[in-house]
Amino acid sequence: MRNSRGTLTTDLGLVALAGIWGVNFSVVKIVLDELEPLALNALRFPLAVLALAIVLRGSPGPWHPTREDMLRIVILGMLGNVAYQICFIYGIDWTGAGNASLLLSTTPAWTVLMSALAGHERPTPWVGVGILGTLVGMVLVVLGRGDTVSLGTETLRGDLLLVIASVLWSIYTVASRDAVARYGALRMTAWTLYVGTPFLVLLGLPSLTRTDFGAVSWGVWAGVAYAGFLSIGLAYLLWYRGVQALGNNRTAVYSNLVPVAALFTAWVWLGEVPARLQLLGAGIVLAGLTVARLAQSPGSSAPGPSESPSSDR
Repeated sequence: MRNSRGTLTTDLGLVALAGIWGVNFSVVKIVLDELEPLALNALRFPLAVLALAIVLRGSPGPWHPTREDMLRIVILGMLGNVAYQICFIYGIDWTGAGNASLLLSTTPAWTVLMSALAGHERPTPWVGVGILGTLVGMVLVVLGRGDTVSLGTETLRGDLLLVIASVLWSIYTVASRDAVARYGALRMTAWTLYVGTPFLVLLGLPSLTRTDFGAVSWGVWAGVAYAGFLSIGLAYLLWYRGVQALGNNRTAVYSNLVPVAALFTAWVWLGEVPARLQLLGAGIVLAGLTVARLAQSPGSSAPGPSESPSSDR
């Protein structure tokens, strides 16, 4: 009975996690109405570092990587946080919250492709089917606005930036494989965040100096705190608790709920009504991700993308 209650609590925590991440897309869109993109990153990432440091403090393991791994972690921090975050924050500013969530949800598919190219995995045919479905759905989401397929949509530049962000996070995930195996995904996430945050703050300083903080509403400050503390600190704690209790694959399936929560929130809160082709694309993306994640990839010794939460926050 105790195990059943513990599993139920973990499952409910992961549902809450999907809600936190799904709502975060709309929160960021609202905050960007009053703050410039780089200013938002400069404000929320120190909060995220603080939250993740608190989570890491209670976790057993080394406080810092070995000297031999320092350069790799610096490079990964620049790739997985600075480069990724620039694409993410401008991408979500230039497209809809629903689009952003769906495009970033394709990260596991790109990760499997990168892992196969690096020789880390040998995907089964079903994994290939799932990946293909995910990419087809992604194309419909990007180009299916207004129930017509068009390359001239006003959100295209934002969508393309988010696709680049998804690919960047996949490269980061595959390149960090060996270090994750040695230190664990939680420590690698924290250390690379420590590397990237000072650069994000420096990049955001010009925007911060232009910001009239007296005119920033309390709702926006609450959004900054949400995007820093909740969507990274609390969410990562729930994620790693799920990995510990349920395993990587089962935990990863819950992240398929994120775009569902994001689409619903953006629909109700921001008035983003997806076109029918985009809804079809969303369904294909979610189906493809589910097939790819539930299918087995024999002969893989690599830590999968499910060990590290998709950085769509």
